[in-house]
Formats: sequence, structure tokens, C-alpha cells
Amino acid sequence: MTRFNRRSFLKVSAAAGGGLVLGFSWSGCTQAADVRTLPESWVDVNAFLRIGDNGMVTIMSPNPEIGQNIKTAMPMIVAEELDVLWEDVIVEQAPLNTELYERQVAGGSQSIRHGWTSLRTAGATARHLLIAAAAERWGVEPSALTTRDGKVVRAETGEELGYGELAAAAAALPVPAEVPLKDPKDFKIIGTPRGNVDMDPILTGKPLFGIDTRREGMLYAAGLRPPAFGQTLVSFDASAAEAVPGVRQVVQYGDKVAVLATNTWAAIQGRNALTAEWKDPETLESTEAYDAALTRLLDTPSEEPQRADGNAKQALADADQVIERTYEAPFLPHNCLEPMNFFAHVQADKVELYGPIQTPERTQQRVADLLERPKEQIAIGMSRMGGGFGRRLYGDFVLEAAEISAKAGNVPVQLIYTREDDMTAGIYRPAVKYKFRAGIKDGKMVAFHLTGAGMGGGNFTRQDNFPAGCVEHYLVESHALESDVTTGAWRAPITNFLACAEQSFVDEVAHELGKDPIDFRLEVIERGVTDPVGEMAYYEPAKLKQVIEVAREKGNWGKAPGGVSQGFSAYYSHNTYVAEVAEVELEAGNPRVKRVHCTIDCGIVVNPLGAINQVQGGVVDGIGHALYGELTIEGGRSRQANFDDFRMIRITEAPEVTAHFIESTNDPTGLGEPTLPPAGGALANALFKATGERLYKQPFVRSMEVLG
Repeated sequence: MTRFNRRSFLKVSAAAGGGLVLGFSWSGCTQAADVRTLPESWVDVNAFLRIGDNGMVTIMSPNPEIGQNIKTAMPMIVAEELDVLWEDVIVEQAPLNTELYERQVAGGSQSIRHGWTSLRTAGATARHLLIAAAAERWGVEPSALTTRDGKVVRAETGEELGYGELAAAAAALPVPAEVPLKDPKDFKIIGTPRGNVDMDPILTGKPLFGIDTRREGMLYAAGLRPPAFGQTLVSFDASAAEAVPGVRQVVQYGDKVAVLATNTWAAIQGRNALTAEWKDPETLESTEAYDAALTRLLDTPSEEPQRADGNAKQALADADQVIERTYEAPFLPHNCLEPMNFFAHVQADKVELYGPIQTPERTQQRVADLLERPKEQIAIGMSRMGGGFGRRLYGDFVLEAAEISAKAGNVPVQLIYTREDDMTAGIYRPAVKYKFRAGIKDGKMVAFHLTGAGMGGGNFTRQDNFPAGCVEHYLVESHALESDVTTGAWRAPITNFLACAEQSFVDEVAHELGKDPIDFRLEVIERGVTDPVGEMAYYEPAKLKQVIEVAREKGNWGKAPGGVSQGFSAYYSHNTYVAEVAEVELEAGNPRVKRVHCTIDCGIVVNPLGAINQVQGGVVDGIGHALYGELTIEGGRSRQANFDDFRMIRITEAPEVTAHFIESTNDPTGLGEPTLPPAGGALANALFKATGERLYKQPFVRSMEVLG
């Protein structure tokens, strides 16, 4: 969780004009100062809320921005409690600072959720001090004063003092241990739509992303990596590469070789001119081998189940009917619009790193370990990212850039991946299979058994999610298959396909029982609401029930016009409840996803415009990858290397997405990821209605080709 303490909270500068500086931990936004003239003076002393002499406010943004819109939403929270005009806020991106901040991370849809209280407290405390300073000047009690739009107001006389006039005096006052926060009903900024504060530089092409980085004397680096996962470098010949105009150096780092040049084209051409010999691992892996191995794991009992309520195996044996289905999904690359890149300049006494990274603190420590330097020498600045989706959590490209700079004699270097590098070098969403079994007794589902098996390590299930607590006999098992192929988090890790498989299976069970899919879900959930089985600490069945009921109404379930087939899905992830109704129409015999209605319970919605964008992006991403995404391995390497052989959803194929947010005064939860997991299930269930065929394997277009 983000933190701040009394010592770091208030910092005062002796700079001319003075200013109030509040240090706290949160992620903010950047907004152009195009409404008012910049102040002549304000304070910047390792702190993160500055008030200028004309009342403008600068807020530093510690957390990485990957398109989830925290650079707009988080300063809205501070500005709300500070009670300033949004037009008077300027936000700057802060570098990594582990003394002032915790969790400078973009991942898990947690930035707003973790920063909510401390952001509000920072703004409210500043407002309290400004009121106290005005009270001293006027010789009145603070209770006689209020604030409005960056001014302290004395209601009795109508007098006003701007924050800029009071900042220096406020800075000298003691910081209170606690301050009251606004009642949500009094919010004026939170809950109102605000445009992306980086929109102007994005649209006009101003330097903003890591790939835009330029430094004096900088060389560009392109890396030659093992062609197949598990291979190691034996030797290489750099003579042809060194002859390419613009190439300056060729260096080896680990099992890779980097070509450094004066421009990216020369670096890439030099890299392509390298010849290398590689040693193969004992086995060069393939998708076909994984498929067989995962299937075997699905039939292997776990020594320690992830969760076991009742006796599912016995209940299945005693059932009137057992419904069993298996679902599978392939590896997926992240395919960020901006490929991996990073700037590094290793020097004798310091290391400067700059670029797009989701985990700067962890990466700082890894670079320190790699270079055998104190981490205090490692400075990381964060650019805006052209997509992350989990790929930029790992920082491998940052370590590469740092090592290349060091090996090249401490020269400033920008490492840039080509699209082929980005797609073939991992890190991928794991290939996975799920087997579901449901036991039916007297027309009701009395047993539920899920077994998951995936590539790489970890748990491939979410054992405490629905229908946990809603079924008397419930068993979840998970298996992991180790591999040379590098895998990791991909937007909404694990749940991105698990939700599709689970919600497809739940629909099939409802169909077998002759029940409406939504009615069946509500019937199962009711047990969790009134008399839950086992531990229910993960999700609240009552909230899931509510979002399903509202989605049924808002999505016009069962009332679609002729020719429209509806599919339903509901899922809980990243502390947020989502239900979706997908609508599919047949065009010349081919199904097209036309619309998806989303109902979301994510607590207070800070910025409705940004929230809708997140909902739309998650749904389209989920639909697109469920339909088309597939990366396969042959001979230890990816068969797909660029967009000519890796299919993504196109603009003309994107469905219309509508969003309905459950009104709430609860603290905000996640939103960047939760709408993706249920999208695949809603799509699969709508496709069944449209075609009469169940789909068990992604990508669905390939499954439909097999069926058709």
C-alpha cells in the first residue's frame, strides 16, 4: 500500500515566494498549463504537492502509466480533497523513489485501489493547513472558514485568500495526525468525465514514450538472441556486422550479442549480419508435445488440492448425471504497440535508466545485483508506456540495456526490440487446459470439480472464485508443466481464459438441465448468499448476484430482435464484479460480434470517461484474442513472428461496447483488467446460440473452421 509519514509529509523551501509542499505516495497525472500563466516561484524539495505563488498546483506521479489512465484519475482524487480547479493542476511523472513511495507498480489493476486513501488524505491535509493559515491571518477560528476553487473563503464577510497567498504560512504549521475527508455526495471532480491529460502530446507526437528517448552521444542497440528457447550461445562472428555503415561496437552479454550503431537501422542491419552457432537443449519443445503432456496432467490427481469442500469425488460417483468438458487455450504474446525498449547509461559512480517499465523498484534491485552496485546508484526514470499488459513487469529488457552499456564501455545506449524480437522472445501467456466435471442429483448441481494444467509454474486456477461456497461438494486441482518457453502474466493473469472456460461450462450445465443460463447462475449463487459452504473471504456472492441481475435488465436478456443471438457471462477478478451480454449476428453465414453490454461493480468511479475506455478496451481485447489469438511452438521457437501471421482483431470487427456502472460509495477497485475475462465466455455462449456448436478451444475462428 502507498504510504506517507509526518516527517516526509510537510517540506518547506526557502525559495523566493515560498510554497506548500506535501510529500505523499500515489500516482498522478500530467496536465498542460495552458489555462493560466505559470507561477514565478514554487517549491520542489523532494516532495510531491507544490502550490505556486499564483495558486497553481503541481502533483508528482510516482506510478507507471501504461494506458490505464491513472495519470488523469489519481490527480483528480487529490484535487477533489484539496478543493482546487482541475484547470489549475499540473502533474509531472516522478522517478523511482523507494524512500517516499511504496508500490510504484503498474499491475493487478491496483493503483487507484491502493492509493485511494493516501491520495485523499494528502489533498485534505493541504486544505486543512491552508484554512489554518487563513484563520491566523484573519484572527478567526478555522471553523468559520471554508474553501472553494483554490481559495479560502470567509463566509461572514465574503473575503477570499488564494492558496498561493497562503502557501508559505501554511508550510510553517504543524501537520495534523488526522483530517476529515469529504463525503462522496460532496464530490465535484471525482465522478465527472475528464479527458486524458496526455492527449495533446499523444496526438501531436511529442516525446512521451520510452522509444522517444534521446541523449547526447547515445548509441542504438539491437540484440541477437537464441533462435529457440533453451538454446545457448557457442560462438559468433561479428566481421560482417562491423562492416555495416554506422555500426560502432559488437558486444556479447550472456547468451546474446548486441550490435551498437548510430541509428536503429544500422543496428538492426548489423545484428542481421551476425553469424552465430547455438547449442540445443536436450529437447526442442513443440505445441504438440505440450498438448499431450497437459492432457495427461488433467487426469493426474493432485497430492494437495487447491480447495476441497465436502467430498466431490464421492458426490460425482453418486450423481444421477456427470457432465464433463475440457477447454484449452494457446500461448499468447503481449504485442504491445510500443515494442520493448529502454535507455541505459552505466557510469563509474551512477547508473541512469529511463523508459517504460511496470516494476521499477524490483528492476532497480535486479540491475544492482547484475552490475554488483549499490541500488542507491541505480536511478530509474519512467516514461509513459505504449502498452504493457504484463509484459513490462519483468524488466528483462532493462537488464539487457544496462549490461550492454556496461560491456560497451559505459556508453549511453538505447536498446530497441524489433516487432519480431518482441513476439518471438517471450514472455507469453501460458498455454493451458481446464477440465470441468459437474455432478447432477435430483435436477441440481451438487458437485463441481475443476482441474487446471498449464505451462510454467504456479497455480492455474482461482479456487476461491465462483462457484466456491455455492456448491456442497467442490474440488479444485492444479498442475504446472515446466518448460524452456518463458511465460508470465498476461492481462488478467490466469482468469483471462479460466473465466471463458468456466462460464462456457456453466452455460452447458444450464442447457443440460433445461434452465435459462442466468436463472441457473442465480440459483447456484443463492446458496453462497444464504448458507455458504466453506471459507468465503475472496468474493461476495451477493455482489455477484446483483451485477448479474442488473446485467440481465440492462442487456435486455432474452429480448433480442430476430437474428440476434445472446450469450451471457459473469466473473469476479481484481476486486471487481462484471457481467456481460454479448450479441452475435450471422452475416452470409459467418458470425459477427455486434454488441457487448457490460455491467460493472468497481466501487466509486473516479473518472467515468477513463473508466468507459477501460471497459471497452478490456472487452475488445478479450473478444479479439478469444477469436483470433494463437502462438504455437515448433522446434523450440515461435511459428509466428509478426502481424502477417499473428491475427489480431481489426477495427471493423470490434463490437459496440456499452457500460453500466453500479452506483456505489465503496472505495474504488480494479478496472484495467476485470472486463476482459468474462468477454470470452459471453462470446462462446453467444456463438453456440448462433451456430448450435459448442467451442472448446481458442482461437475460436480455428475451431469454427474445423467444425465448418
